[in-house]
Amino acid sequence: MAGDIDWRRRFPIALIFALFFAVLLALHTPLLHLPYFWDEAGYYVPAARDLLLTGTLIPFSTLSNAHPPLVMAYLALAWKILGYAPVVTRAAMLEIAAFSLLGVFRLAQRVANTEVAVASTICTALYPVFFAQSSLAHLDLAVAGLTFWGLLAYVENRRWATAIWFSLAVLAKETAILAPLALFAWELIAPFFAPPLVIPSEAGDLGSLPGPRKPGFPVAFASRNDSTKNWSKIGPLLIPLLPLGLWYAYHYARTGFIFGNPEFFRYNVQATMQPLRVVLALGLRMWQVLGYLNLYPLTLAALFAMWLPPLCDDGEDRKRISLDVQFSFLAVIAAYVIAMAVVGGAVLARYMLPVVPLVILVFVSTLRRRVRMWRGVVAIVALGFVAALFVNPPYGFSIEDNLAYRNYIVLHQHAEEFVEARYPMARVLTAWPASDELSRPYLGYVTRPMRVFRIEDFRVEHLMAAADLRSNFDVALVFSTKYEPPHPWFERWRTWRRWKTEFFGYHRDVPPAAAAQILGGRLVYSDLRAGQWVGVIEMEQVEEARMGHSLVAERK
Repeated sequence: MAGDIDWRRRFPIALIFALFFAVLLALHTPLLHLPYFWDEAGYYVPAARDLLLTGTLIPFSTLSNAHPPLVMAYLALAWKILGYAPVVTRAAMLEIAAFSLLGVFRLAQRVANTEVAVASTICTALYPVFFAQSSLAHLDLAVAGLTFWGLLAYVENRRWATAIWFSLAVLAKETAILAPLALFAWELIAPFFAPPLVIPSEAGDLGSLPGPRKPGFPVAFASRNDSTKNWSKIGPLLIPLLPLGLWYAYHYARTGFIFGNPEFFRYNVQATMQPLRVVLALGLRMWQVLGYLNLYPLTLAALFAMWLPPLCDDGEDRKRISLDVQFSFLAVIAAYVIAMAVVGGAVLARYMLPVVPLVILVFVSTLRRRVRMWRGVVAIVALGFVAALFVNPPYGFSIEDNLAYRNYIVLHQHAEEFVEARYPMARVLTAWPASDELSRPYLGYVTRPMRVFRIEDFRVEHLMAAADLRSNFDVALVFSTKYEPPHPWFERWRTWRRWKTEFFGYHRDVPPAAAAQILGGRLVYSDLRAGQWVGVIEMEQVEEARMGHSLVAERK
């Protein structure tokens, strides 16, 4: 441990943070000027902009989802100081990403050692979901960073610092309450497992933190009478409930709703309470924690490493992360996996960002302890993460989880510039989020608002219904709302397709040429990038009007 202390003295935290931020900024340079994407454009940026312009914590330009306002307030402050621009937003979010990586580094350094900390931090930074989310104006990366710092304070037995970090986390997003509640539950039940878990140091792939164990929490494997009811020790873990409750009370007083607008609550809570859906979502959450986007090589390597004996340094077995710390991590991971399987209409991988780095940390520590060439294994894992940033997987996934989101933005930028230039006064049929992109210039796609006729999506039945109302629009902007792999793994299984449709909102978008036939128009623009597409369809009345203007001009 002395070597780690000397290392920290030579390289202060501020210097490490500056290094992380500089590296992230350099790696994200091609992405800094991109317009806002999907949920950024739909909620978080409008909510932060409302706060900037009026000081209101409840957004009015979009329906409130009851998310706590910490991240939106942070963005509003950044815009107030540096000006409103996507590059400011992206740089501000990269600061949060650097702060989160610093939390991973310090946590890994505390529970393991500097070697594990460096390897875990690099893997976390390159993990596609973390990398893609690093510059996007979402909440989950901030929650992850604050959670890591809360866990660091927890394992160091700084109970009031733990309460403060987790309180800040719940003010970033309500789901952050899962971590302190999971730790509280573990503190209550851990003493009952203490007697059978007093085991010699050679058992398992775990170990103890250097130095004598501090009293207080974490209390795992203390005696049964030690602190089962020691509320002064574990009570601070419940403190984050107070700011969260105050926020919900304020939200209810201002809107009449506790958990956001009724449609948001129905989609994310009421519609998800079906046993089969919970089971399927539980499987997806487990996959996101252990295998998603080339995470599975690390998982398999760590499992195989468990069959190997621990390596020795100077005649002693290499240290392992202590049992109480690992079980505390497991409690947090399990809480997220289970809770996020029960609630949340969209099973998005970014919701698991507070726990995936914990999995990476434990697995990297296992490799270092048992595999002689562990650095090579970690390097292969890191290269796999880099590959997954650019190469889409052979199954459906959310395009915000790797650099596919950039393809989406570029496709929409070009198509909407074409629409604005050629049809400046047109009424445009499209779906969300393009409807917001066209009607809100501050999102970065158009220079002035355009009139929009919005439909739900581009499945056949919605396009056919829109065709009966063709007098309400002049141009249609159609695009792929979901990524469709060219050779999907499970598409031949009808039951899986039915489950996806019934429980997870799956549908097939009609491609541009077929959409033009259904709507009775002419495809005048189309583009395709790595499985995503966009098209612009000119309706007959617009074409006839343009021809009429041409004839009049010729006669003159």
